[in-house]
Amino acid sequence: MAVCIYEKLLKPKDVAEIFGVSVKTVQRWDVDKKLVAKRNPKGRRYYTQDQIDSFLSIQSPTDRKNVIYARVSSKSQSPDLKNQTDFLRQFANAKGCIVAEVVEDIGSGLNYKRPKWNDLLDQVIDGKIGQIYVTEKDRFIRFGFDWFASFVEKYGSEIVVVNNETLSPQKEVVQDLISIIDVFSCKVDGLRKYKNKLKGDDEL
Repeated sequence: MAVCIYEKLLKPKDVAEIFGVSVKTVQRWDVDKKLVAKRNPKGRRYYTQDQIDSFLSIQSPTDRKNVIYARVSSKSQSPDLKNQTDFLRQFANAKGCIVAEVVEDIGSGLNYKRPKWNDLLDQVIDGKIGQIYVTEKDRFIRFGFDWFASFVEKYGSEIVVVNNETLSPQKEVVQDLISIIDVFSCKVDGLRKYKNKLKGDDEL
């Protein structure tokens, strides 16, 4: 007796859930010939699992993932994390890019010891990251962005800056400048104390 095996057919909604995008994005992929849908007798779109697997292999030939990185300086600014994330997800979806992970970080852009940020860099070094999406350069790092951009490129990754200044709080700039001034003031004060100590040392 012959056994019939029916392949599961996926609706645009199912495909959208798989890739974490909107149904409109899936439809646009069809129009742009990126992921061409099949049609049933009624003209409705559907997809097969083989199509999805093939599309995934094209999008991620080396299993590298695209990541959204959002950052604010303090917990009081936490609501802005969602604003950054939503904006970047919409941007990536419009470009037909699949976002595999969202990293939301709280800490100063001057702080090089942010655990989540360092973990992201470790993944870059391990060859796991394709693109990192940020709304502004200072979301990733306050100073030295060009150096870090070149650094990740050496490992085959890329930092994509969307340039949405409205999602880069001006208060943070003031806070970071105050931090810089405070650090240098402490160093100057320390040097003065050290200088006075030297003057009072008869052996010097």
